[in-house]
Amino acid sequence: MYSIVIYFITGLLLVISLIASQKKTILALKKAWRSFEGILPELIAILLFVGLLIALLNPETISQLLGESSGVWGLLIASVVGSITLIPGFVAFPTAAMLLNNGAGITQIALFISTLMMVGVVTFPVEKKYFGTKLTIVRNVMAFGFSFIVAGFMGAVLG
Repeated sequence: MYSIVIYFITGLLLVISLIASQKKTILALKKAWRSFEGILPELIAILLFVGLLIALLNPETISQLLGESSGVWGLLIASVVGSITLIPGFVAFPTAAMLLNNGAGITQIALFISTLMMVGVVTFPVEKKYFGTKLTIVRNVMAFGFSFIVAGFMGAVLG
């Protein structure tokens, strides 16, 4: 029901925009489409990867690796994978939802998302170039530690 309301409101606002300025609205829609085309290959690749991962790892395995009862090992797996993975947020959140629906724990997924967004192992060389080695290490270590705090809070609130 919520999706229907959002789609209705979006459609209504699009009609209002078309009435206000058809030229600007069509230009905006074209820009949005080009942007969508730009992210589509990346989105498809990630969704295929996650789909394959879920097909290969049944919900019981996901639950063992990242479930609420996975303990410290599940948290470590989630934090390491999140720290070394470089995927955009618009792909990370649906991925997290798929993992949650297949047995992953809230705390583990919160840790995965938090480290994914804040820790930059893959981007370390670029960051080091602009901020220096010491600041880059300090920022990443602090972000890694803060991710555990965020995950603990999320697990306590949503768990």
